[in-house]
Amino acid sequence: MGKKHHKKKKHQRKAHAVHDTSELGHIAGAIGRGIIAGLAGTAAMTVAQMIEMKITGRKASDTPYKAVSKVFGIEAKSDKDKEKLSNIIHWVYGSSWGIPRGLLAEFGANGAAGTGAHFASVWGTEVVMLPSLGVAEPITKWGPKAIGQDMLFHAIYAITVGLVADALTSHSAVKLK
Repeated sequence: MGKKHHKKKKHQRKAHAVHDTSELGHIAGAIGRGIIAGLAGTAAMTVAQMIEMKITGRKASDTPYKAVSKVFGIEAKSDKDKEKLSNIIHWVYGSSWGIPRGLLAEFGANGAAGTGAHFASVWGTEVVMLPSLGVAEPITKWGPKAIGQDMLFHAIYAITVGLVADALTSHSAVKLK
């Protein structure tokens, strides 16, 4: 193998490594934008739920605590600890669900299509996972009002996450080709 051929191979490997790093950078950026979008969506959903609870007198749900307690065996020492843990889980879970929406936006599934897919994933997971853990009734036992409210809260979440993820992605410096 001559010097010229060796230099060409070395340049190709270096160019390939830069391209791989660039792709990883785009994915990492999409994950970060998704987390930010998930935080915004969780904030919007939380405000909507707080307004609804103020109007109806409903207390905050402890379902997040019940789910984590069941999966990880965590026991709160007091009702105050249970409420804190539920709140933390709500924010972490909502923020983390922003990640797939950030990735959808990065790879071109934005607007209504990306938001619809994201909503279906988030809400579909809830109505399957929570009953399977035994911490919520199956949706077939919910009344129309409960289904409507739950869908509305998750739609507020998904729409907010979608708007933020799409806006952040459209402003990112360089798109993946």
